[in-house]
Amino acid sequence: MSALPWPPWRDAWPRWRDRLLAREDVRRWAEALPLTRWIARRRARQVFDLMAGFVYSQVLLACVRLGVFERLLTEGPQTSAWLAQALNLPSDACERLLRAAGSLGLLERRSGDRHGLGPLGLPLATDAGLRALVLHHAAFYRDLDDPVALLRGTSPPGELARFWPYAGQPGRDGGAETAGAYSALMAATQPMVAAQVLQAVPLGRHRRLLDVGGGEGAFAEQAAAAAPSLQVEVFDLPDVAARARLRLEGAGLAGRSRVWAGSFLQDRLPAGADVVTLLRVVHDHDDAAVATLLRAVWQALAPGGRLLLAEPMAGTPGAHAMGDAYFGFYLLAMGQGRPRPVERLEALLREAGFQRVRRVATRQPLLVQVLVADKTGSS
Repeated sequence: MSALPWPPWRDAWPRWRDRLLAREDVRRWAEALPLTRWIARRRARQVFDLMAGFVYSQVLLACVRLGVFERLLTEGPQTSAWLAQALNLPSDACERLLRAAGSLGLLERRSGDRHGLGPLGLPLATDAGLRALVLHHAAFYRDLDDPVALLRGTSPPGELARFWPYAGQPGRDGGAETAGAYSALMAATQPMVAAQVLQAVPLGRHRRLLDVGGGEGAFAEQAAAAAPSLQVEVFDLPDVAARARLRLEGAGLAGRSRVWAGSFLQDRLPAGADVVTLLRVVHDHDDAAVATLLRAVWQALAPGGRLLLAEPMAGTPGAHAMGDAYFGFYLLAMGQGRPRPVERLEALLREAGFQRVRRVATRQPLLVQVLVADKTGSS
């Protein structure tokens, strides 16, 4: 059934509002009237924040590169003179950075003209994964130097395409050095995602978990700790799988783990697991590849098994910008994939053969949402 046409009357109010607010005399009136002044000021601030967002991100990057947050967490609040010496910065430049970071909530003034961690700086001081993402974003920003060329597809492959080699070469991990770089980033950022998934869907009822695209085994290690009787397995590209094997052996899980090397788009997945996980994997791929992957997972699962698909999703209430703006452009720069709303993912799962699909709430849906899909019947 085709969609009904958008009724013209639904556009009447927005068109009238836009014409009204485009008039300079109306904007001046709104800025002067006490009842509307706060709206005009808030909108002006929001527009300026969009324009200045790159500068704000570079203030954050400077703080992370200089180790400001960890230093203040360890040493406690310090004066700007102490910090200038510790960070090897000229006094004026250090004061400029501290004031900028304070205005963004990263730092805050304390008694005795000292600087301490602000409400947004504390998570960065305690979470190495967040700091790793901030450092990684320097490559992303270079790829966004000409966003119009990126949108038109006329810019050459950038740094993200090189960082994630499988984006342009399915089944290729880029060699040990390249695989090590992106696997380390994923492992550093995996704990905050894994904690959300394991809280939302306890794994104690399962006996064997297969983490497809599981990187160097960070989630498998956490899952094994959360469910002591669970056998954990990781499937990933060869050089990544080698790192997973070393990690799991180093964690004392050699007797409870197994690592498989291959491409989930080209090779058959090991069969028999009663739970398969796809963490931050699906949004890296286009629809055709996702369909292939989900069907392969369905075939590999034991009858009655379950798939946990977990990633940030488009249209998440309160986090629309994260899904549609951030991940939309990140994946464009990477060269493939797209953020998808829950409804689209549910449809892809059902097309792959999963009969029961449901969303499970997480505590931080901005970071990750979880879909649980059950396989009923036989393979």
